[in-house]
Amino acid sequence: MVLALLALALAAQLVAQAVNGNAGSPPMLPFFDPPSFIVAGVTDASDRGGHGSDPILHSTEALVKATASLGGVANKGDDLETIRAYQHAAELDPSESHVFAWGAELLTHRAAEQAIEVFNQGNKLFPRSTRMLSGLAAAWYSRGSWDQAERFFFQATDLNPEDPAPYLFLGLVRNSPIGSSDGFAERMERFFRLQPENAWANYYYAIGLRQSMPPKAQSLMEKAVRIDPGLGAAWLELGILFADQGNDSQAIPAWQNATDAGVIEAHYRLAQAWRRTGEPGKAKAEIDQFEQLSKQSAEREERERAAIREFVFTLRDQK
Repeated sequence: MVLALLALALAAQLVAQAVNGNAGSPPMLPFFDPPSFIVAGVTDASDRGGHGSDPILHSTEALVKATASLGGVANKGDDLETIRAYQHAAELDPSESHVFAWGAELLTHRAAEQAIEVFNQGNKLFPRSTRMLSGLAAAWYSRGSWDQAERFFFQATDLNPEDPAPYLFLGLVRNSPIGSSDGFAERMERFFRLQPENAWANYYYAIGLRQSMPPKAQSLMEKAVRIDPGLGAAWLELGILFADQGNDSQAIPAWQNATDAGVIEAHYRLAQAWRRTGEPGKAKAEIDQFEQLSKQSAEREERERAAIREFVFTLRDQK
């Protein structure tokens, strides 16, 4: 609501300037082609969504949340006035922040095609904006257009190679077809070379080396958790590497660290390890914990999906 009030205040101020005039010339604003659509309303989408275990669905939702955080979209924008305020502010004052926030709001409400239109406009106006490129990548990814998404993910990392944010965005899709591409591996290697003391850089580089160079991947994972002992994803993968060597005595403490960091899958891995080492009681406790946490997580995700209200659009009158 705060964002909506600010947007409405800005819109009112700009309209007043246009009607009443100001001392001196009006501010020079970048050219912005109005989008082809108009928000006509909102609708409940409680019957929409997907299977909770789908990795593509999970990565899509993670990308949408990450995009919203980049744009400062702090609420669901259920109120129609709030929704229209984002668009109005972006059209009257098409600054980088306003255009991006409007695109992020559209994407939050599953309006991927409309978000692409807005982010495309933003990319033309602000070709040096990595978050506009990341928004485009997320929007194309939401549509399942891997080639287009990959193109913009890679452009974002290449625009300013020293900036870690686009690499972290790209890392969210590591379980998709993009994550198995040569371009993904090349950029994560570059991320590591540029920032060797970044825990995530070590983790993502190691991910690409798990099959071809397990010892190197293990060394990188161990470095990642030394840099950031709370990096649960790295502890999980480190445990898997140990288990693949038949080394449960090291896999178990790695997975225990992963569970401490909130990684649900680590409970399942621990249950398997305890069975192999002849500890059925501990195995049952871990599998029970895994099932309970998985159920809670799935229920939470379903509530979040059901709470999202989608936009209803009409075409803008071009006459």
